[in-house]
Amino acid sequence: MLNENIKARRKAKGLSQEELAVKLNVVRQTVSKWEQGLSVPDSNLLIALSEALETPVATLLGETVAVWQTDDLKVISEKLEVINLQLAQKETRRRKTLFWGLVLLCGGIAVVFAVLMILESPYLGWNFTDPETAVAGTALHGFEWVFIRLAPLVLAGAVVGIVLIRKRE
Repeated sequence: MLNENIKARRKAKGLSQEELAVKLNVVRQTVSKWEQGLSVPDSNLLIALSEALETPVATLLGETVAVWQTDDLKVISEKLEVINLQLAQKETRRRKTLFWGLVLLCGGIAVVFAVLMILESPYLGWNFTDPETAVAGTALHGFEWVFIRLAPLVLAGAVVGIVLIRKRE
């Protein structure tokens, strides 16, 4: 039983007898004798062996070791494929949302520029001496001032973002 468990765990870990022997500081023939049932490791080597194979000592001494079946690997690979597909779909949705958000931002900037041009901005002919309209005029003037200075930068950034998103698709 021990010999079969050592061999099964070593193979499951993808180790050769030589690689396992190097980890345990023994010669390859010692590992071969353990696997053939011709000898058994002492208690210190058994503990080192369980650590090297990342398996509890109890498993090596008697519990059967489940060897990966082809069907198990197939199920795992199918699950990973589904997860990868979901991640790809999420990334596609994120890119589309970002793309259309940038398109809407560009459109909004263009509309505000058009409105300001139609109203013959920069000051919209507001009478700042009239107390009733002075506050609203000042607020609108402040918006215009910020918009005129920031909108070109935001527009350029949005256009670059749109181009980069389209390029990646």
